[in-house]
Amino acid sequence: MFGKKEELNSVKDRVETIIGKNAEFQGKIISSGVLKIDGTMEGEIESESDIIISEGSKVKAQIKANNAVIAGEYQGNIFLKGKLYIKTSGKVIGDVKVEGIIVEEGAEFNGKCEMIRTENG
Repeated sequence: MFGKKEELNSVKDRVETIIGKNAEFQGKIISSGVLKIDGTMEGEIESESDIIISEGSKVKAQIKANNAVIAGEYQGNIFLKGKLYIKTSGKVIGDVKVEGIIVEEGAEFNGKCEMIRTENG
């Protein structure tokens, strides 16, 4: 996933849950579908699918998910079965454990990265 621009756009089309730009959320979210955060969130996120943290958003949490796209500010640890994609506007502070990572030029990443292998990898 996230190997091609078309794949990234298809994830946006499958978003099931959105925390709006003017919303603030504290607590734990458990989701089976794609979660998009446009606002502010603090707590824990568990998803069987993907997480999108939009440009302008601020998230302080622990994430367990399939894949993640970060274009906003994120602080916390990330555990993914798949890939972490940090966009140019993204800022990640924390440790990550992922199968793959893509960091665009201009993005910020401050933490430790541990690469994992899936059974098929």
